[in-house]
Amino acid sequence: MAYWLLKSEPGAWSWDDQVKAKTSNWDGVRNYQAANNLKAMRGGDFCFFYHSVNEKRIVGIVEVVGEYRPDPSDESGRFGMVLVKAVKPLATPVGLAEIKNDPKLNHLALVRQSRLSVMPVDDAAWQRICRLGGVAP
Repeated sequence: MAYWLLKSEPGAWSWDDQVKAKTSNWDGVRNYQAANNLKAMRGGDFCFFYHSVNEKRIVGIVEVVGEYRPDPSDESGRFGMVLVKAVKPLATPVGLAEIKNDPKLNHLALVRQSRLSVMPVDDAAWQRICRLGGVAP
């Protein structure tokens, strides 16, 4: 099992939207590095759901339930998507400032590559963020 972080603009697709939908496509990714991360995802992997733009915080956890497949919204045929389902919200959202100021977390791509929308999260960072967010890892 691997861990990931998925960024979404809450005005376009929020945690509440994900919870209402239960399961949804994670599509619209048009960056090659992010697309390669989607390709590496496997069923059973878990992802943090991150609200970008003004909020800049991790608000929930989703599970990958469908592996990489073509994204029908991509007319070029170069990009794909995965299927994710809502698992649980974080009891306490974990903000970007908190992550940047934590020496055990400031190595994450979220800090180093701020524009990347799909990124890996190592096991130790996953455990720490879960604890900070008040949920069992």
